[in-house]
Amino acid sequence: MKATEVVLQVAGWGQDWAVGTPLLVLTVVVHVIGLGLIRAAFHRGIERRSRLIRGQLLHFALVMSVTVLLVTILHVLQAALWAATYVLAGAAPTAHLAMLYSISAMTTYGHAAVYLDPHWQMLGAMEALNGAILLGLSTAFLYAMIQQAWPGRK
Repeated sequence: MKATEVVLQVAGWGQDWAVGTPLLVLTVVVHVIGLGLIRAAFHRGIERRSRLIRGQLLHFALVMSVTVLLVTILHVLQAALWAATYVLAGAAPTAHLAMLYSISAMTTYGHAAVYLDPHWQMLGAMEALNGAILLGLSTAFLYAMIQQAWPGRK
């Protein structure tokens, strides 16, 4: 392949980057705000030592379970943003396939036999990068919440 062909192929990714970069930044901002809101709810839950739940360990497990559920919902909402972009751009034929592709890309699962239109495949790779960033933020967040809420810790 000639150098000019390579340059033309890379230049063809410009549309993917123009769509993907703001979406990547938006999802990170939404994620950080969402984690902040979840953190506030988490601390309210930890501070309320429920009279119905006996024992610190059970209370900790309940609060952490709700926290993980909320973080998971946050990831699903962000995958839905990517999926909506795929449908609007014509990169995926249906919302169902776009969401399947999005979850697969965001989690780096990669086993769903769903592919984006060849013109938009770099956008899918950008979502995988975005997913790695978001999962890293979520992992760090959950670790910090565990450290703060571990039973017996003041």
